Amino acid sequence: MLKVIGLEKSYKNLQVLKGLNMTIEKGDIYGFLGTNGCGKTTTMNIICNIIRKDGGVIDFDGENTRIGYLPEAPELYGFMNGFEYLDYIAACSEYSGDIKARTEEVLRATGMYNDAPRLIKGYSRGMNQRIGIAAALYANPDLLILDEPTSALDPEGRAEVIEIIGALAKSGSTIILCTHILSDVERVANKIGILRDGVMVVEGALAKIKSEYADANAVTVRFRQNTDISAAKSFEVVERSKTESSGDVTFYAKDGVSEAELFYKIVTALGTNQIVPEGIWFRRMSLEQVYLGISGTDSLSYESWKNRKG
Repeated sequence: MLKVIGLEKSYKNLQVLKGLNMTIEKGDIYGFLGTNGCGKTTTMNIICNIIRKDGGVIDFDGENTRIGYLPEAPELYGFMNGFEYLDYIAACSEYSGDIKARTEEVLRATGMYNDAPRLIKGYSRGMNQRIGIAAALYANPDLLILDEPTSALDPEGRAEVIEIIGALAKSGSTIILCTHILSDVERVANKIGILRDGVMVVEGALAKIKSEYADANAVTVRFRQNTDISAAKSFEVVERSKTESSGDVTFYAKDGVSEAELFYKIVTALGTNQIVPEGIWFRRMSLEQVYLGISGTDSLSYESWKNRKG
């Protein structure tokens, strides 16, 4: 669908992109992540041909790839209503189909049909985002790029926009989702890329990256108050244990011990020692934990991850 190879861009003496590589396949919901100033918006602007690159290759699978783009702060015409604005988008994109039918279709898809008769200047921020998504979708793009589509929205507005993105994902759309709200990415993305200092430091399937970044197979146990856990800490399959700030205890497996085996052995040992926990669950890496390490916020974690990858 899209390959970016060795992308470079500088602004005067500041090099923002330093040989960026990224690959997006058809049907991917690609979470594009990184700290402020790392080059995400510059990359998206180059892909959309809004600004020129200094070097590298942007390779689309097909010469006539259509792109729909929602910028972080879309500027809409407040004197228009929703119907008029999308008719304007149809004209700008030289849409050749049934404009009335397409306008109604994208308004219904984004939940804006009932509000479309209102002037845009009276829209809430969430409504602006939804009408912006409708505009980006209008010409049936092969690739939809959304830059911070849920920023500054209240929880209800965020949920509505993420629901729209989820529906698009199920329909087979290819989407680049750039956002700082990692829980949103975790809900809808199947693949992520993390940009750091102008280069892509990690890219791949979200589930695989989370699995690779985890230090070890681990199980967390919440014990009842005043429980003697000295016996628990001597489980034969446990390499080490760590008491979390919450009081929960996480047990890490020895090399060669699977997560399922660790869980089974701990449950069995708890029963043998007549220890009844309040809860027991697999320790899962959240996207936030992975991001904080890989993006460089936690430099020790990032260097450790690089060393493990070789």
